[in-house]
Amino acid sequence: MRQLTPPVEDFQISREPFYVPQAEEVEIFSTAWKTQVPVLLKGPTGSGKTRFVSYMAYKLGRPLITVACHDDLSSSDLLGRFLLEGDETIWVDGPLTAGVRHGAIVYLDEVVEARKDTLVVIHPLTDDRRILPVDRLATILKAPDSFMLVVSYNPGYQSAIKEMKPSTRQRFVSLDFHYPNLEVEREILVRETGIDAERAGRLVKVGQKIRNLTDRGLEEGASTRLLVYCARLVHAGVDPRKAARAAFTRTLTDDRDLQRTIDEIVADFF
Repeated sequence: MRQLTPPVEDFQISREPFYVPQAEEVEIFSTAWKTQVPVLLKGPTGSGKTRFVSYMAYKLGRPLITVACHDDLSSSDLLGRFLLEGDETIWVDGPLTAGVRHGAIVYLDEVVEARKDTLVVIHPLTDDRRILPVDRLATILKAPDSFMLVVSYNPGYQSAIKEMKPSTRQRFVSLDFHYPNLEVEREILVRETGIDAERAGRLVKVGQKIRNLTDRGLEEGASTRLLVYCARLVHAGVDPRKAARAAFTRTLTDDRDLQRTIDEIVADFF
């Protein structure tokens, strides 16, 4: 039987991602990695959680393996499985097993979306044992000091059914993420899209106004990611109102009254 582990080069980040620290997150994350403490990131969609993990992986010089969690995610998807190739049986490592072997940072994005019976496989990695039992291989992998487990979720979006269990939360130290302030968000738009600072500033103000609509029934406000998408369209020559309608109005809601309100907010700035 052969065992296949994806090469570590597949997970190295070659270019530094642009990220502006907001508070103490860089210090806490760096120290957590040095002291083998797992980290939980909490915050709304598009608030920079994934970018932050990529930034820290680059800064720490560690490979990064990201898993987008979903309802059908099984323990085999994380650990690995046997495959048949001709007459030969091959074991192919899953992302969690590969991460332990490589001493990587493994990032489980929106972890509460995964089935609860799947998440039990991470528990031995989040206490002082730092081991990964792989029953199908009849082996137990010991995580090296450089391995780190990071998970994230959006507490404002998840239903009570998909809340993270307190017993699981207490296996992590936590960092809260929020949308950046006006100056930082404007800098992000300029750096990420090439749009001029004046129009970037107006787009950021539009985003802040839209976020206030969560008190009027909007499920989620305009994320920094959506602002970047809109700025890219504008920088490429699309009329700002058309770009905003595509990025904000149609994306954030199907409610006609809320759509009109978003259009009015955009019209105030463009």
